[in-house]
Amino acid sequence: MENTRKWRWGVNRWWIFGLIILTILAVNFIAKPIQPHIQVAPERILLEPIFTLPVIGDFYFVNTLPSMLLVDLIIIILALLVRNGLKGGTLVPKGVAALIEMLVEALYNLTETSAGKYAKQIFPWFATIFVLVLVANLTKLIPGMETIGFMHHYDHGYVTQNIGGNWNILTPELAHKGEGYIVTPFFRGLSTDLNFTIALALISVVMVQVIGIRAQGVRYFSKFLNFTTIFKKPFLGFMDFIVGILELISELAKILSFSFRLFGVMFSGTVLVALVGAMLPVFVPSLIFAFELFMGVIQAFVFGMLTLVFMAQATQGHGEHDDH
Repeated sequence: MENTRKWRWGVNRWWIFGLIILTILAVNFIAKPIQPHIQVAPERILLEPIFTLPVIGDFYFVNTLPSMLLVDLIIIILALLVRNGLKGGTLVPKGVAALIEMLVEALYNLTETSAGKYAKQIFPWFATIFVLVLVANLTKLIPGMETIGFMHHYDHGYVTQNIGGNWNILTPELAHKGEGYIVTPFFRGLSTDLNFTIALALISVVMVQVIGIRAQGVRYFSKFLNFTTIFKKPFLGFMDFIVGILELISELAKILSFSFRLFGVMFSGTVLVALVGAMLPVFVPSLIFAFELFMGVIQAFVFGMLTLVFMAQATQGHGEHDDH
């Protein structure tokens, strides 16, 4: 007979109660939570600018740049693991390679269902954006992210406590004005930087236009500037012209929609975790982290899926019955 393992509440509940007691002791006597310093713009790790550009201005080393390098490194490592898993011409990949194969197959099937014969053109952009945003969102959950960094003077900061060497921690005690410290973390969630989300939105919207031009040629611009019926049927032609202008405005609005949707959700998650962790440090933060994990996956899927849908729509003729 096959033996099945069952949850033994009588034994395992003591582990749960023990962890709860340790958590209570830790947040009350070892590392009391404090109200973190929250700002929309990424924090500067180095206070002096790295270089200055004529039009853009000063370029600072902010804490989302190391996060971007970390995200890139994770993706490169995953790619190398997949390559190693496919060595020898094996038809049945194992480990990470098998997991990535399942993900790629699911994404390609989804692309093929939505885009049809244009799937091969759209899939690289859809899959790349999805994987990049997914890894960027999930790195926020790594222990130490947004909590370990340099201490800087701050007018309304906290008193520090030395724990050995050059390592210090902040205490819940507020310092006198001008004498306190706050932590500028080495890493901050990449998706909480508006520069990243805007750059990704620009790439997505520009490539939507490129895919549309490849599929339809010059005829693609007729959905923005439609003069085909303005002389034959002036009233309907004028309405088509107005609709085209609205299409152009909506196309530009996609940049704002893409950017602020991802930025707003991920930044609000950071604020929520910080505030709840400071006010209710015993049970609730673990639930918030689980919610952050869920929202990180959903937002990556939403961003990638919207890119896929817009690219698929761009391949279709405006007001015509094309073959799909």
